[in-house]
Amino acid sequence: MGNICIIGPRAAGKTTYLAGLTYFSEYRGDRTHYSIQPLNDDARNLATTAKETILQGLPVDPTRLGDRIHTVEDLPYYSFQITVKGKLFQPKTTIQLNLRDYPGEVFEKILHASEEDSIHAEFINECLMNDVSGCLLLFTEWESSTDDFYSDLMSRFFTMMDERSRLSNYRLAIVMSKCERGEIWPGRLDPENDLFGVYLKNTLKTIKQSIPKQNVRFYAMSTFGVLGRYDPRPNRTDALGSDGRASTLRDPPRWKPYNLIEPLCWLNAAKI
Repeated sequence: MGNICIIGPRAAGKTTYLAGLTYFSEYRGDRTHYSIQPLNDDARNLATTAKETILQGLPVDPTRLGDRIHTVEDLPYYSFQITVKGKLFQPKTTIQLNLRDYPGEVFEKILHASEEDSIHAEFINECLMNDVSGCLLLFTEWESSTDDFYSDLMSRFFTMMDERSRLSNYRLAIVMSKCERGEIWPGRLDPENDLFGVYLKNTLKTIKQSIPKQNVRFYAMSTFGVLGRYDPRPNRTDALGSDGRASTLRDPPRWKPYNLIEPLCWLNAAKI
């Protein structure tokens, strides 16, 4: 894997995901364990962010447009080397991961961007350039009222991919984030059918009709996880952040994320 994008609407948990991924420099889960080595200052700062915010019960500040961000070059750029070991007898996999953390409002503007919106144009051009192999796309809202919006947004995104001849050679790992929520936690094992197929039916239909099936896979993910195998309450509480709603870690000693690395492994292993 070379360059990928992590994109999604506001409050999808993109920055929190990256901070959590980096904090667990040696993580052993039920199915895989991995080690991650930050390769630049922005990536190393993410681990500090996790220690100083998430572990202290504070929300991670989202990446957002403002006084400091006017172009793509103003956004944090992260570089990691990730070593993944799967089940017994499976060989180790090394993933070189390079990405930017795009503000959610840039992604949402796909539907209504103007030609004068330079950062949106840069976002699309960089996201779909030839040396970007694909993206991790996080959704979080699953109420039926968001389904039409997501469906229209994805339809426009696929049109942009087609205009750049990327429909056949671009991988999409589509994720329902914050799956620790009690309403959707039971659907995490088959997110395509039990989450997207139940809550975002139009969005799922648009995706499956627009991109070759071998180039897309659906996941559920939780940066905070649940309190334990026999206590599936979310290890998350709601709080007020700089943009209104925010999430914080409920019980730091029992912090165990769910499925952080698996979408990256698929993006790395898929052959197009």
